[in-house]
Amino acid sequence: MRRVIQIVASCLLGAFLLSGCGESTSSNGEVNLELFSNKPENINTYNKLIEKFEQLHPDINVELYAPPSAETVLRTRLVKEDMPDILSIAGSALYGELADAGILKDYSGTKMIENVQPSYVDMIDQLVPGNNEGTYGIPYATNANAVIYNKKLMDELGLEVPNTWDEFIAALEKAEQEGVTPIYFTLKDAWTGMIPWNAVAGVLQPDHFAEKKNSGEASFQKDYQEVTGKMLQLLEYGLNDNLQYGYNDGNNAFANGEALFYLQGNWAIPELKKVNPDVKLGTFAMPVTNDPEKNKLVSGVDVMLTALKDSEHPDEARQFIEFMVQEENAEQYIEEQYAFSALKGVKQEDEILSGLQEKIANDEITSFPDHYYPSGIQAPNLIQSFFIEKNTEAFLKKMDREWEKVQKR
Repeated sequence: MRRVIQIVASCLLGAFLLSGCGESTSSNGEVNLELFSNKPENINTYNKLIEKFEQLHPDINVELYAPPSAETVLRTRLVKEDMPDILSIAGSALYGELADAGILKDYSGTKMIENVQPSYVDMIDQLVPGNNEGTYGIPYATNANAVIYNKKLMDELGLEVPNTWDEFIAALEKAEQEGVTPIYFTLKDAWTGMIPWNAVAGVLQPDHFAEKKNSGEASFQKDYQEVTGKMLQLLEYGLNDNLQYGYNDGNNAFANGEALFYLQGNWAIPELKKVNPDVKLGTFAMPVTNDPEKNKLVSGVDVMLTALKDSEHPDEARQFIEFMVQEENAEQYIEEQYAFSALKGVKQEDEILSGLQEKIANDEITSFPDHYYPSGIQAPNLIQSFFIEKNTEAFLKKMDREWEKVQKR
């Protein structure tokens, strides 16, 4: 009955792109919907939810397609006018491109949008170009930048969760004095440098930086001096060579108690628990300023559900999305994925994430700055080079220049 497609790296991508996904209505009258996901980590959870949905709707088959290099695949299919019925994608620049193409359903003013925390609706709305204002998806699951800490080491050092930048630096100093590595950086993998970068910049950069940058009202050289200064300060509390180790190295080391703090997202928690199921962890939002009220959590839309505006099966697509946003199904998703919900009243109950959940529940959140950088500037690589060269003025000038170069294309 149920047909679930889990295509991994060995699949024949090219053949798929040429052939599409098959007929959308079978000979027995059943409707086939394709659910495209850009997140292979949630395949097992989606499989369970799809099975549950199909038991309730025996005349609808949902095919899950979660390819590697999903964004490239989706852009190719957009050109070929071969888009899936339902999309499960992040609230990133790709979403803005699809909304700008005018192919997604506008959910503005619907009951489903009314049930989403306003901050997350605002985040995705900012990604849509001015000529196509609207809310073209339902923010569903969210993620967060975290400072993950080793509870045992915190207790041994006599430390409390810091609420200000000065308290955070004092904790790092204390660890260093006691011979404990304060922060385990994994900057060999450029993307991991974006975790602390976004945590610091998300709080310190001007509101609507990208919009102001494009209009000439803001720049990296003018508005990122404090960001780069604090990033260089944090690097001093890392390893002797912060670029020697990658993400997997960091997971293994941190899970085995080799550092006090780990600057990662909530998605790293399952990986750490796999390495050491007994490790005791806690989380908090990095306090970037000395005013606790300004120290917001950087959180973004990790999974957004949307359907094609001109889907052949709009009612069936709507039924699936309505099923997903039901409270018990939304709870199942975030529990299995160690994620947070964008839906009002749906809370992550895991104790490890309680420090972050409180910020989300109180709407003390801000978005990931790099989600609004033009993807063509390759920010992770530029920032990794900055961590190596530590030349602030040259780096900020290059960020401005690369941004403007991409915008002129």
